[in-house]
Amino acid sequence: MNPPDRIEELLSATKDAFASGALVQLKLGGYHGDEPELKAVLVKKISTKAGDKYSFTYRYKTRDTIKNFSQPEALALLRDGLRDAFRSAQLATTEFDMMFERNGAKIRLKRTEVEGRTAPSTDHNRAKNRPLSETDKPWLKALGLAGKNGAIRNDAQDKFRQINKMVEIFAPLVAAIKAEQPLIVDMGAGKGYLDFALYDYLATVAKRPVRIVGVELREQLVSDGNATAKASGFAGLSFEAGTIMEYDASGADAVIALHACDTATDDAIFKGIRAGAALIAVAPCCHKQIRRQMEAGQPDAQLEPLLRHGIFVERQAEMVTDTLRALLLELNGYKTKVFEFVSDAHTPKNNLIVAEKDGRAGRDREAVLKQIADIKVMFGIEQHYLEGLLGQ
Repeated sequence: MNPPDRIEELLSATKDAFASGALVQLKLGGYHGDEPELKAVLVKKISTKAGDKYSFTYRYKTRDTIKNFSQPEALALLRDGLRDAFRSAQLATTEFDMMFERNGAKIRLKRTEVEGRTAPSTDHNRAKNRPLSETDKPWLKALGLAGKNGAIRNDAQDKFRQINKMVEIFAPLVAAIKAEQPLIVDMGAGKGYLDFALYDYLATVAKRPVRIVGVELREQLVSDGNATAKASGFAGLSFEAGTIMEYDASGADAVIALHACDTATDDAIFKGIRAGAALIAVAPCCHKQIRRQMEAGQPDAQLEPLLRHGIFVERQAEMVTDTLRALLLELNGYKTKVFEFVSDAHTPKNNLIVAEKDGRAGRDREAVLKQIADIKVMFGIEQHYLEGLLGQ
């Protein structure tokens, strides 16, 4: 089968899944076109008043743009993109997955059967069961999620859904902290989406006293965040300017960091451990430090097929980096778990490491140290950055 035929086979499968209601998602990646900040395109089916549409989410470095297309328009865009601009695509349906990879003129298409998967709802205007149901609030408007009329903007629905999911996850974790008024420190807070959403829910819905401090390097975001917190009446929410390592986290009951790049995630973990925080939760972003060592080192020869291609090296680096983080947290007295906290339809960096302090320090220490050492030897790694911070 020649390359154009493989593209048509993928498009035909997408079209059939769309028609039958079996489409979960089509994700295009490996972009190398004319838009330098475009990272990926996510495609799903939605039902609108004008009929069923293909909804394209264009994922840029700092923003998402959503556009809806008819079937002819969508298939034409996909065809052009797969021919030239995107090196990979992943089609997920309720019955099978298709993996598309293009390397120059060579194209691979692999189909894998699946079971037990359901398609997401396509109702564009369905009622939402969310922790934050009241949307006419100053912080939602200030962060660009709600319009002047108090309704969530159409192009912010995915983001609003994402922060609600994060509140669903973090609220019970905070509730489990024994402190009467826990201090939560968000390292690399950015605009403070999670901080505002979590504080709003805890203070106004759950009635749980809490203090949240967002640490952010960019002073304008700090100023904006404090002004919005004041306008919202959130007395226990504030933002401070500085780096993660400069910030004194002493007394923090929880340290969180969402999408702190590369070793900044480790800085946040280190600060949490040193503060003796009851909860450390991080959603890592980028894994450059370990990847560079894997590429420069001498991994076990048996791993050569897994590390032959750049995309596999990247995925292995992510897995190894976060596995070592989890083990180092266990070594320092934390019970850890790693899971997908939002769908990759919202963000490709969607793994969350949650560590709760439970006095495990000293238990099975030698076994954990051996696991860390064995992984490093296997993948040709000299030292994980977090090891250096901890002096271990």
